[in-house]
Amino acid sequence: MAKYVAYVGSYTNNNSKGIQIYDADVDECVFTYKGEVDVHNPSYLIASADKKFLYSIVDEGVASFRIEEDGDLTHINTQWIGGMRGCYLAVDSKNRYLFVGGYHDGRVTMMNLLEDGSVGEIACGLFHEGLGISSVETRLEPKITCVELSPDEKYLYTVDYGIDQVVVYEIDYDRGDLKEANIIRCPFGTLPRMVRISKDNKFLYLLSEKRNKIVVYSIEENAGKIEFDEIQAVSVIKDTYMTAAAATLEISRDEEYIFASVDAVNSLACLKRSVRTGMLEFQFDIRVSGDYPKYINIMPDRKHIVSLNHDSNEMRAFEVNYEWKYALMRKPPVKVHQPNCMKIVKIQK
Repeated sequence: MAKYVAYVGSYTNNNSKGIQIYDADVDECVFTYKGEVDVHNPSYLIASADKKFLYSIVDEGVASFRIEEDGDLTHINTQWIGGMRGCYLAVDSKNRYLFVGGYHDGRVTMMNLLEDGSVGEIACGLFHEGLGISSVETRLEPKITCVELSPDEKYLYTVDYGIDQVVVYEIDYDRGDLKEANIIRCPFGTLPRMVRISKDNKFLYLLSEKRNKIVVYSIEENAGKIEFDEIQAVSVIKDTYMTAAAATLEISRDEEYIFASVDAVNSLACLKRSVRTGMLEFQFDIRVSGDYPKYINIMPDRKHIVSLNHDSNEMRAFEVNYEWKYALMRKPPVKVHQPNCMKIVKIQK
């Protein structure tokens, strides 16, 4: 048998200690509190591919934890990342490197990982450059909001919200280095926020906060050069809202559906994906009954989706009916102070 454990990172400026641990019933989408780990403001979490370790953004840099057999966490170490506070994490499947995106300083950092799961020294650190003249009104300053590995783990995609770009780096695992491979330049002021890539490495999905759209790109690699072509842009809201701001993006494990959340409107959008063409079709949206759906998690059964409503201090689960195109909340919300991120890990019993 197997069980699932949910790890939720939350800000610690009130009654939260850091990472909350829940036993997760994925069939019923029920979360049972089992404990908490004391760390400073864990804003993003990621588990290693072998599910042995959990990594977290913290005020001091990044923290590593060993995932115990019962799902509890044991702190291994905390390491400085060489810059200001990080925002987002990625880790390769062989647990060689941890990649950190920096919102406050526009820095992407490549950290060594050791065999015991601890975070080692910095392997590589690169700062994105601002655009425009040195004026507060006109200069665009880099702000990295997402780092994502390509499915073949050859490239690292870094979404820069501040300069409206996705900078793509080729990874040198032997030397611990990053080399710029290409740049996707978005229209100025569209605020790209998050990226996901299909498992076949043919399509890229980029969430634009300002446009409230998912922009779809085809991916081609010819003669060692990676190239992108925009093929579609699909709205994640039905109507026009002046204050709407797309927040987060997730793709289902079977890659047949994509969900996006929208702040201010406080909604979740469901879009159907063609595995063959990569194109998206808007299906429906729902209101999350809370404020600022900062993060969404598609449960392993694909029948449920969880919205982490940051400003209303709660998690809400919805049961999705794909055939009839709706979702219903069947369980009461779970109270969590300013939740930022959830990771569900399958634990062997």
